[in-house]
Amino acid sequence: MVDFTVAICTYNGETRLPEVLERLRECYTYTRRSLVDSESIDWEIIVVDNNSTDNTVKVVRAYQTTWSSDCPLKLCFEPQQGLAFARQRAITNAKGKFIGFIDDDNLPNPEWVAAAYTFGQAHPQAGAFGGLVLADCEGEVPEDFEKVACFLSIVDRGAKPFIYDRRQGLLPPGAGLVVRRQAWCETVPNRLFLAGRVGKFQLASEDLEALSYIQNGGWEIWYNPQMCIHHKIPPRRMERDYLLSIVRGTGLARHQIRMVRLKAWQRPILFPLYLINDLRKLISLLIEDDRTTKAELAVACDIEFLRSSLLSPFYLWSKQANSKKK
Repeated sequence: MVDFTVAICTYNGETRLPEVLERLRECYTYTRRSLVDSESIDWEIIVVDNNSTDNTVKVVRAYQTTWSSDCPLKLCFEPQQGLAFARQRAITNAKGKFIGFIDDDNLPNPEWVAAAYTFGQAHPQAGAFGGLVLADCEGEVPEDFEKVACFLSIVDRGAKPFIYDRRQGLLPPGAGLVVRRQAWCETVPNRLFLAGRVGKFQLASEDLEALSYIQNGGWEIWYNPQMCIHHKIPPRRMERDYLLSIVRGTGLARHQIRMVRLKAWQRPILFPLYLINDLRKLISLLIEDDRTTKAELAVACDIEFLRSSLLSPFYLWSKQANSKKK
Protein backbone atom coordinates (compact mmCIF):
# COMPACT_ATOMS: atom_id res chain seq x y z
CA MET A 1 0.00 0.00 0.00
CA VAL A 2 1.25 3.51 -0.85
CA ASP A 3 0.32 6.72 0.93
CA PHE A 4 -1.81 8.42 -1.69
CA THR A 5 -3.47 7.63 -5.01
CA VAL A 6 -4.65 10.29 -7.42
CA ALA A 7 -7.48 8.85 -9.53
CA ILE A 8 -8.48 10.60 -12.76
CA CYS A 9 -11.70 9.24 -14.20
CA THR A 10 -12.05 10.27 -17.83
CA TYR A 11 -14.24 9.76 -20.86
CA ASN A 12 -12.84 11.07 -24.18
CA GLY A 13 -10.36 13.25 -22.33
CA GLU A 14 -7.52 13.36 -24.85
CA THR A 15 -7.61 17.18 -25.11
CA ARG A 16 -8.10 17.77 -21.37
CA LEU A 17 -5.78 15.21 -19.78
CA PRO A 18 -2.44 16.79 -20.75
CA GLU A 19 -3.08 19.93 -18.67
CA VAL A 20 -4.20 17.82 -15.70
CA LEU A 21 -1.10 15.62 -15.90
CA GLU A 22 1.17 18.65 -16.16
CA ARG A 23 -0.42 20.03 -12.99
CA LEU A 24 0.28 16.72 -11.28
CA ARG A 25 3.91 17.02 -12.32
CA GLU A 26 3.91 20.28 -10.37
CA CYS A 27 2.37 18.47 -7.40
CA TYR A 28 5.18 15.91 -7.58
CA THR A 29 7.82 18.66 -7.66
CA TYR A 30 6.16 20.44 -4.75
CA THR A 31 6.07 17.32 -2.56
CA ARG A 32 9.74 16.61 -3.32
CA ARG A 33 10.90 20.15 -2.52
CA SER A 34 8.66 21.11 0.38
CA LEU A 35 8.69 18.00 2.57
CA VAL A 36 11.64 16.60 4.46
CA ASP A 37 12.48 12.93 4.01
CA SER A 38 10.63 11.88 7.16
CA GLU A 39 7.41 13.37 5.74
CA SER A 40 7.82 12.30 2.11
CA ILE A 41 4.75 10.98 0.35
CA ASP A 42 4.76 7.74 -1.60
CA TRP A 43 2.05 8.25 -4.21
CA GLU A 44 0.74 7.07 -7.56
CA ILE A 45 -1.59 8.24 -10.31
CA ILE A 46 -4.28 6.09 -11.92
CA VAL A 47 -6.11 7.19 -15.06
CA VAL A 48 -9.40 5.30 -15.42
CA ASP A 49 -10.46 5.21 -19.06
CA ASN A 50 -14.26 4.95 -18.91
CA ASN A 51 -14.75 3.44 -22.35
CA SER A 52 -13.36 6.37 -24.35
CA THR A 53 -13.64 6.43 -28.14
CA ASP A 54 -10.89 9.00 -28.79
CA ASN A 55 -7.10 8.91 -28.28
CA THR A 56 -7.21 9.02 -24.48
CA VAL A 57 -5.17 5.82 -24.16
CA LYS A 58 -2.49 7.07 -26.58
CA VAL A 59 -2.15 10.31 -24.62
CA VAL A 60 -1.62 8.46 -21.33
CA ARG A 61 0.79 5.96 -22.90
CA ALA A 62 2.88 8.84 -24.26
CA TYR A 63 3.09 10.44 -20.82
CA GLN A 64 4.06 7.11 -19.25
CA THR A 65 7.26 7.03 -21.32
CA THR A 66 8.58 10.19 -19.62
CA TRP A 67 6.93 9.86 -16.21
CA SER A 68 9.00 9.48 -13.05
CA SER A 69 9.08 5.97 -11.61
CA ASP A 70 8.96 7.52 -8.14
CA CYS A 71 5.31 8.38 -8.80
CA PRO A 72 3.92 5.70 -11.13
CA LEU A 73 1.41 6.74 -13.78
CA LYS A 74 -0.96 3.83 -14.38
CA LEU A 75 -3.81 3.25 -16.80
CA CYS A 76 -6.83 1.02 -16.28
CA PHE A 77 -10.05 0.44 -18.20
CA GLU A 78 -13.67 0.50 -17.01
CA PRO A 79 -16.05 -0.63 -19.78
CA GLN A 80 -19.30 0.20 -17.99
CA GLN A 81 -20.20 3.80 -18.66
CA GLY A 82 -20.76 6.03 -15.65
CA LEU A 83 -18.63 7.95 -13.17
CA ALA A 84 -19.70 5.72 -10.29
CA PHE A 85 -18.34 2.65 -12.11
CA ALA A 86 -15.09 4.46 -12.98
CA ARG A 87 -14.57 5.51 -9.37
CA GLN A 88 -15.21 1.99 -8.12
CA ARG A 89 -12.62 0.73 -10.61
CA ALA A 90 -10.17 3.28 -9.19
CA ILE A 91 -10.89 2.09 -5.65
CA THR A 92 -10.29 -1.52 -6.70
CA ASN A 93 -6.98 -0.77 -8.42
CA ALA A 94 -5.63 1.87 -6.04
CA LYS A 95 -2.92 1.05 -3.53
CA GLY A 96 -3.15 4.32 -1.63
CA LYS A 97 -4.31 4.74 1.95
CA PHE A 98 -6.06 7.86 0.62
CA ILE A 99 -7.57 8.22 -2.83
CA GLY A 100 -8.04 11.67 -4.32
CA PHE A 101 -10.52 11.95 -7.18
CA ILE A 102 -10.03 14.62 -9.80
CA ASP A 103 -11.90 14.83 -13.08
CA ASP A 104 -10.18 15.48 -16.39
CA ASP A 105 -11.21 19.13 -16.16
CA ASN A 106 -9.90 19.66 -12.60
CA LEU A 107 -6.55 21.41 -12.20
CA PRO A 108 -5.04 20.97 -8.72
CA ASN A 109 -2.77 23.53 -7.11
CA PRO A 110 0.85 22.33 -6.62
CA GLU A 111 0.30 21.72 -2.89
CA TRP A 112 -2.94 19.75 -3.36
CA VAL A 113 -1.54 16.24 -2.83
CA ALA A 114 0.62 17.26 0.14
CA ALA A 115 -2.25 19.20 1.76
CA ALA A 116 -4.65 16.29 1.30
CA TYR A 117 -2.31 13.66 2.71
CA THR A 118 -1.26 15.83 5.67
CA PHE A 119 -4.89 16.57 6.51
CA GLY A 120 -5.91 12.92 6.33
CA GLN A 121 -3.05 11.90 8.62
CA ALA A 122 -4.01 14.58 11.13
CA HIS A 123 -7.70 13.55 11.18
CA PRO A 124 -7.89 9.76 11.62
CA GLN A 125 -11.71 9.78 11.84
CA ALA A 126 -12.08 11.57 8.50
CA GLY A 127 -13.57 9.12 6.02
CA ALA A 128 -13.61 11.72 3.27
CA PHE A 129 -12.85 15.38 2.78
CA GLY A 130 -13.22 17.94 0.04
CA GLY A 131 -11.64 21.31 -0.48
CA LEU A 132 -11.88 24.61 -2.25
CA VAL A 133 -13.10 24.33 -5.86
CA LEU A 134 -12.73 27.50 -7.90
CA ALA A 135 -14.34 28.19 -11.26
CA ASP A 136 -12.02 28.65 -14.22
CA CYS A 137 -14.57 29.96 -16.73
CA GLU A 138 -13.49 30.02 -20.37
CA GLY A 139 -16.33 32.17 -21.68
CA GLU A 140 -18.68 34.93 -20.66
CA VAL A 141 -20.06 34.31 -17.20
CA PRO A 142 -23.88 34.60 -17.09
CA GLU A 143 -25.58 36.85 -14.58
CA ASP A 144 -26.41 35.09 -11.30
CA PHE A 145 -23.87 32.37 -12.11
CA GLU A 146 -22.50 32.43 -8.57
CA LYS A 147 -25.96 31.42 -7.28
CA VAL A 148 -26.01 28.23 -9.35
CA ALA A 149 -22.29 27.45 -9.50
CA CYS A 150 -22.71 24.81 -6.78
CA PHE A 151 -24.42 22.60 -9.37
CA LEU A 152 -21.09 22.61 -11.26
CA SER A 153 -19.18 21.55 -8.12
CA ILE A 154 -17.90 25.06 -7.41
CA VAL A 155 -17.34 25.28 -3.65
CA ASP A 156 -15.95 27.98 -1.39
CA ARG A 157 -17.08 27.43 2.19
CA GLY A 158 -14.62 29.67 3.95
CA ALA A 159 -11.01 29.69 5.07
CA LYS A 160 -11.36 27.33 8.04
CA PRO A 161 -11.78 23.54 8.03
CA PHE A 162 -14.92 22.05 9.54
CA ILE A 163 -16.87 18.79 9.85
CA TYR A 164 -20.01 18.57 7.72
CA ASP A 165 -23.03 18.34 10.02
CA ARG A 166 -25.32 15.58 8.69
CA ARG A 167 -28.36 17.47 10.06
CA GLN A 168 -27.74 20.20 7.49
CA GLY A 169 -27.64 17.73 4.61
CA LEU A 170 -24.55 19.39 3.11
CA LEU A 171 -21.64 17.39 1.67
CA PRO A 172 -18.61 18.12 -0.54
CA PRO A 173 -18.79 17.53 -4.31
CA GLY A 174 -16.88 14.78 -6.08
CA ALA A 175 -14.45 17.20 -7.74
CA GLY A 176 -11.27 17.07 -5.67
CA LEU A 177 -12.81 14.66 -3.15
CA VAL A 178 -10.37 12.59 -1.08
CA VAL A 179 -11.54 9.37 0.57
CA ARG A 180 -9.89 7.09 3.07
CA ARG A 181 -9.77 3.73 1.32
CA GLN A 182 -10.69 1.88 4.52
CA ALA A 183 -13.81 4.00 4.99
CA TRP A 184 -14.98 3.48 1.40
CA CYS A 185 -14.36 -0.28 1.42
CA GLU A 186 -16.15 -0.73 4.75
CA THR A 187 -19.27 1.28 3.93
CA VAL A 188 -19.88 1.91 0.22
CA PRO A 189 -21.63 -0.81 -1.83
CA ASN A 190 -19.69 -2.16 -4.79
CA ARG A 191 -22.49 -0.94 -7.01
CA LEU A 192 -24.22 2.36 -6.27
CA PHE A 193 -27.77 3.00 -7.43
CA LEU A 194 -26.76 6.29 -9.05
CA ALA A 195 -24.25 5.67 -11.85
CA GLY A 196 -23.77 9.26 -13.01
CA ARG A 197 -24.73 11.01 -16.23
CA VAL A 198 -24.94 8.31 -18.88
CA GLY A 199 -26.83 8.68 -22.16
CA LYS A 200 -30.39 9.82 -21.64
CA PHE A 201 -30.20 9.18 -17.89
CA GLN A 202 -28.65 12.44 -16.73
CA LEU A 203 -28.71 11.54 -13.04
CA ALA A 204 -26.16 13.28 -10.86
CA SER A 205 -25.15 12.96 -7.18
CA GLU A 206 -23.39 9.59 -7.33
CA ASP A 207 -20.67 11.25 -5.22
CA LEU A 208 -23.22 12.27 -2.59
CA GLU A 209 -24.61 8.74 -2.48
CA ALA A 210 -21.14 7.31 -1.71
CA LEU A 211 -20.47 10.01 0.89
CA SER A 212 -23.82 9.33 2.56
CA TYR A 213 -22.84 5.68 3.05
CA ILE A 214 -19.48 6.73 4.51
CA GLN A 215 -21.18 9.17 6.88
CA ASN A 216 -23.74 6.52 7.86
CA GLY A 217 -20.82 4.30 8.81
CA GLY A 218 -19.76 6.75 11.50
CA TRP A 219 -16.92 8.41 9.63
CA GLU A 220 -16.44 12.17 9.62
CA ILE A 221 -16.72 14.20 6.41
CA TRP A 222 -14.57 17.34 6.37
CA TYR A 223 -14.02 20.54 4.44
CA ASN A 224 -10.32 21.41 4.03
CA PRO A 225 -9.71 24.74 2.26
CA GLN A 226 -5.97 24.04 2.02
CA MET A 227 -6.82 21.67 -0.82
CA CYS A 228 -7.57 23.84 -3.84
CA ILE A 229 -8.44 22.86 -7.40
CA HIS A 230 -9.63 24.86 -10.39
CA HIS A 231 -12.59 23.51 -12.33
CA LYS A 232 -12.39 24.40 -16.01
CA ILE A 233 -15.81 25.37 -17.34
CA PRO A 234 -16.18 25.74 -21.13
CA PRO A 235 -18.75 28.17 -22.55
CA ARG A 236 -21.37 25.49 -23.30
CA ARG A 237 -21.54 24.56 -19.61
CA MET A 238 -22.58 28.08 -18.74
CA GLU A 239 -25.49 28.11 -21.19
CA ARG A 240 -28.92 28.22 -19.64
CA ASP A 241 -30.15 24.93 -21.13
CA TYR A 242 -27.07 23.04 -20.00
CA LEU A 243 -27.26 24.41 -16.46
CA LEU A 244 -30.94 23.51 -16.26
CA SER A 245 -30.16 19.96 -17.39
CA ILE A 246 -27.53 19.66 -14.63
CA VAL A 247 -30.02 20.96 -12.06
CA ARG A 248 -32.66 18.55 -13.36
CA GLY A 249 -30.31 15.58 -12.99
CA THR A 250 -29.46 16.61 -9.44
CA GLY A 251 -33.12 17.00 -8.51
CA LEU A 252 -34.15 13.66 -10.03
CA ALA A 253 -31.51 11.92 -7.91
CA ARG A 254 -32.58 13.63 -4.70
CA HIS A 255 -34.94 10.91 -3.45
CA GLN A 256 -32.16 8.31 -3.46
CA ILE A 257 -29.83 10.55 -1.46
CA ARG A 258 -32.55 11.31 1.06
CA MET A 259 -33.46 7.66 1.55
CA VAL A 260 -29.85 6.50 1.94
CA ARG A 261 -29.36 9.02 4.72
CA LEU A 262 -32.41 7.77 6.66
CA LYS A 263 -32.94 4.70 8.78
CA ALA A 264 -35.44 2.20 7.40
CA TRP A 265 -38.16 3.10 9.91
CA GLN A 266 -37.81 6.81 9.12
CA ARG A 267 -38.38 6.51 5.37
CA PRO A 268 -42.17 5.97 5.27
CA ILE A 269 -42.64 8.81 7.77
CA LEU A 270 -40.39 11.41 6.18
CA PHE A 271 -41.05 10.57 2.53
CA PRO A 272 -44.48 12.31 2.39
CA LEU A 273 -43.13 15.20 4.45
CA TYR A 274 -40.35 15.76 1.92
CA LEU A 275 -42.92 15.79 -0.92
CA ILE A 276 -45.16 18.26 0.89
CA ASN A 277 -42.26 20.56 1.70
CA ASP A 278 -40.94 20.51 -1.88
CA LEU A 279 -44.42 21.20 -3.23
CA ARG A 280 -44.89 24.09 -0.81
CA LYS A 281 -41.61 25.67 -1.85
CA LEU A 282 -42.35 25.19 -5.55
CA ILE A 283 -45.81 26.76 -5.30
CA SER A 284 -44.33 29.68 -3.41
CA LEU A 285 -41.84 30.32 -6.19
CA LEU A 286 -44.42 29.94 -8.96
CA ILE A 287 -46.91 32.41 -7.48
CA GLU A 288 -44.46 35.19 -6.71
CA ASP A 289 -45.83 38.57 -7.79
CA ASP A 290 -42.78 39.52 -9.81
CA ARG A 291 -43.17 37.17 -12.77
CA THR A 292 -40.08 38.56 -14.48
CA THR A 293 -37.87 36.96 -11.85
CA LYS A 294 -38.78 33.54 -13.24
CA ALA A 295 -36.72 34.34 -16.31
CA GLU A 296 -33.62 34.87 -14.16
CA LEU A 297 -31.17 31.99 -14.18
CA ALA A 298 -31.07 31.46 -10.41
CA VAL A 299 -34.86 31.43 -10.07
CA ALA A 300 -35.28 29.14 -13.08
CA CYS A 301 -32.77 26.72 -11.53
CA ASP A 302 -34.56 26.82 -8.17
CA ILE A 303 -37.86 26.01 -9.87
CA GLU A 304 -36.32 23.19 -11.92
CA PHE A 305 -34.63 21.73 -8.86
CA LEU A 306 -37.84 21.63 -6.83
CA ARG A 307 -39.89 20.30 -9.74
CA SER A 308 -37.34 17.54 -10.34
CA SER A 309 -37.18 16.76 -6.63
CA LEU A 310 -40.95 16.21 -6.63
CA LEU A 311 -40.65 13.85 -9.59
CA SER A 312 -37.56 12.13 -8.20
CA PRO A 313 -39.12 9.14 -6.35
CA PHE A 314 -41.47 8.32 -9.22
CA TYR A 315 -38.74 8.72 -11.84
CA LEU A 316 -36.34 6.48 -9.91
CA TRP A 317 -39.00 3.84 -9.26
CA SER A 318 -39.82 3.81 -12.97
CA LYS A 319 -36.14 3.55 -13.91
CA GLN A 320 -35.64 0.70 -11.44
CA ALA A 321 -38.71 -1.17 -12.74
CA ASN A 322 -37.54 -0.82 -16.33
CA SER A 323 -34.07 -2.10 -15.49
CA LYS A 324 -35.56 -5.22 -13.85
CA LYS A 325 -37.52 -6.01 -17.03
CA LYS A 326 -34.35 -6.09 -19.13
